[in-house]
Amino acid sequence: MDPLLRVTTIACTPNPQSVVYAAMHQDYSDGYVADESPKDEAKAGEIIVKRLLKGEPHFGPLEHPQITFAVGYCPHSVMQQARTHRVGTSFDCQSFRYTGDNIVQAAQGQKDIEEVIYFRPIGQYTDRSGKRYFYSEEMRNEDKEIALSLCGHYAHRIEHEGLSNEHARGMLPFDYRQHFVVSFNARSLMHFLDLRAKTDAQLEIRWLCELMFPLFKEWMPAVAGWYEANRLGKGRLAP
Repeated sequence: MDPLLRVTTIACTPNPQSVVYAAMHQDYSDGYVADESPKDEAKAGEIIVKRLLKGEPHFGPLEHPQITFAVGYCPHSVMQQARTHRVGTSFDCQSFRYTGDNIVQAAQGQKDIEEVIYFRPIGQYTDRSGKRYFYSEEMRNEDKEIALSLCGHYAHRIEHEGLSNEHARGMLPFDYRQHFVVSFNARSLMHFLDLRAKTDAQLEIRWLCELMFPLFKEWMPAVAGWYEANRLGKGRLAP
């Protein structure tokens, strides 16, 4: 896994399984659920798995609890893929229209090029058509040199020729690193994992899912435990 890629929970609904239980319970109760919901998260989770998720799952009540992640040092290609999943999800992404100091610092040798541009690890790969190829250390070093040259061109255009960041960014290598904030509800998070944690998804977005999932499990242990046993990595139709 890319050692720079980071995911941190910055906000989440407290007692999320109790929230889901209340929403589920209200569907078939004539009582006021605020007076009837279990206060114990573990008990609420057991009931959710038993009544809501086993058999033919009903995902609607899972839309109520929300979680927000900060994602750091993410390749641009992953950001592109992640933002295609908009239902129940919200993104705010670092824009290179306004920022670019880190690119200039890399060009000036103040930062390692790999801090600002992502390069895949050396190794064996397979393309979408099944063709296998080897990405060598020599190829990777060559790509780093080219990327560093483009960062230098970017810095020159800004510092000596007055171009704006939004203009100069068009010269950068495609997979510059970006930070973003993303919010999911529990259902949309599982939808995202269904599509992007499966084995044929792009390597880097699978890494992102690998970092998100433990935070999901910490937040909603019973629901995430059921998801891990029944859906994670299986590429099932997203809920």
